[in-house]
Amino acid sequence: MKRGLGAALMALLMVMAAPAVQAQSAGSAPKVLRYAFPVAETGFDPAQISDLYSRVITAHIFDAPLSYDPLARPYKLKPSTAVAMPEISDDYKTFVFRIKPGIYFADDPAFKGKKRELVAEDYVYSVKRVYDPKVKSPGHPSLEDEGIIGLQALRDEALKSGKPFDYDREVEGLKALDRYTFRVKLRESRPRHLYSVWVGRDVAAGAMAREVVEFYGDRIMEHPVGTGPFRLADWRRSSKMVLERNPNYRDDVYDAQPNADDVEGQALLQRFKGKRLPMIDRVEVSVIEQAQPRWLSFLNGEQSFIERLPNEFADQALPGGKLAPHLVKRGVHAHRVPGSDVTLLVFNMESPVVGGYTPAQVALRRAIALGNDVDREIQLARRGQAIRAQSMMTPFTTGYSADRRTEMSEYNPARARALLDLYGWVDRNGDGWRERPDGSPLVIEMLTQSDGSSRQLDELFKKDMDALGLRLSLKVAQWPENLKAARSGQFTTWRVGSSAASPDGQGSLERDYGPSTGKGNLARFQLKAFDAVYERMKMLPDGPDRLALFDEATKIVVAYMPYRIGVHRILTDLTDASLVGYRRPVFWLDWWQYVDIDTTKLKKP
Repeated sequence: MKRGLGAALMALLMVMAAPAVQAQSAGSAPKVLRYAFPVAETGFDPAQISDLYSRVITAHIFDAPLSYDPLARPYKLKPSTAVAMPEISDDYKTFVFRIKPGIYFADDPAFKGKKRELVAEDYVYSVKRVYDPKVKSPGHPSLEDEGIIGLQALRDEALKSGKPFDYDREVEGLKALDRYTFRVKLRESRPRHLYSVWVGRDVAAGAMAREVVEFYGDRIMEHPVGTGPFRLADWRRSSKMVLERNPNYRDDVYDAQPNADDVEGQALLQRFKGKRLPMIDRVEVSVIEQAQPRWLSFLNGEQSFIERLPNEFADQALPGGKLAPHLVKRGVHAHRVPGSDVTLLVFNMESPVVGGYTPAQVALRRAIALGNDVDREIQLARRGQAIRAQSMMTPFTTGYSADRRTEMSEYNPARARALLDLYGWVDRNGDGWRERPDGSPLVIEMLTQSDGSSRQLDELFKKDMDALGLRLSLKVAQWPENLKAARSGQFTTWRVGSSAASPDGQGSLERDYGPSTGKGNLARFQLKAFDAVYERMKMLPDGPDRLALFDEATKIVVAYMPYRIGVHRILTDLTDASLVGYRRPVFWLDWWQYVDIDTTKLKKP
């Protein structure tokens, strides 16, 4: 009786309090984060996308069982939709996840007016989608590397029979044990399985509701519906994305575990601990590909944040490495960290121009690398905001070594010309351009974009190639179009950046792994010796033996040169006085829920 009275009283108090809360919300200015992407998005289906900027959006819409602590450095996993960290047994071959009850998807017509709770089966379904041949997921090769028992057989059956993928077929390796519990069983030991599959930005981690996918069909890229802190409110393709606070988002508060000696992290924790997430109401992301208007937009107060300060303006914003006085006066803060990324010139190994494994074709790629002055690129185009890369692995990941030195660090145009001469890449008709060893014309076509940064890099690279007598032709298109061409193998070369998705450097080496051809392996590199090293690496625990395999893999990549490895960028983000709580993520993409907007400090128009 007392319990019933207490419940009734609580309900009455909630009803009485509701108008006051609504009035307070209505009377205060909405907190809006505004910034711009330098590259257009491709869509918002986690199973179909592979580009960074689309993933930034989906990382805030879809929920993974686990997430990274926002303040711990370099990284620490914590539960997200999971009740606790998963139970791990059988030598890292069995993982049991328990999902928190009472988590709901954002409202959507697909649910026909009903609240839709997140259940274990949603994660089972979302992972299965990556294996559905119809989805053509670029994440399939890397997910299959994890060896979830039974999923590949289900995919093979669909491919062989031509029938639709059987989502209702239960498999031993991925099974919902009850409404809130699912189990993962792997063929082989995978000590890093959690980082590879079940953390926020991963292709399979974000739970999708089956009825939403079936409701929207081929339009699912336009209709992301998740349980995360934000929901897509408006989208103008390649122009603007607007996200709003998800009204159904669970009761989540700011909590973190920064290192004891982390002064900045401890200050942020003290300021925000216990605050309800997300702290902002709305996020407006524009697409501004040209650096100058993006920079001016920030200076004019139209954006509260500029991610990755364009290199062209580094001298203006950070003269002598310090924030310019006029920006300090405005309350602007600079966040400067080494990026866990690498730039790559991708050679299509199936291209008759630059591909192939014969000594002559290898010599061409190695000559291009030797003749490319990366130090000049760092000084002129990147304004000193980068360091030379020596391998595929990125800073802060396993396998990266700041002391490693490879031929990727060598600039030697004389040696490059001698190599070309030795293997028959010579100028036979005296027009100043080298021909192929068989005497046919040689033109190297490179995909590129129209933004100012790309133009600067293109100009420097073309000068390097001109000096070698190699004719370079530039093909300009938008970034998503170039990605599509690269994934389908319809290209010769393309310059691209790659950022680490997890603390393990093996993810970077997937770009050379044969089964990932056309997906992560844009170079379409196929070499059994490399694949064997890669596969051994997957099963070993972290330690000296596994680190030795990183060295072995690097030697193979440098020898065959499917990529010309460029630089690790130094990243500088700027926040205006209104944006508080920002700290650049390392391996994760979701951060909007951890920042606040001080509306009293917004720049007046």
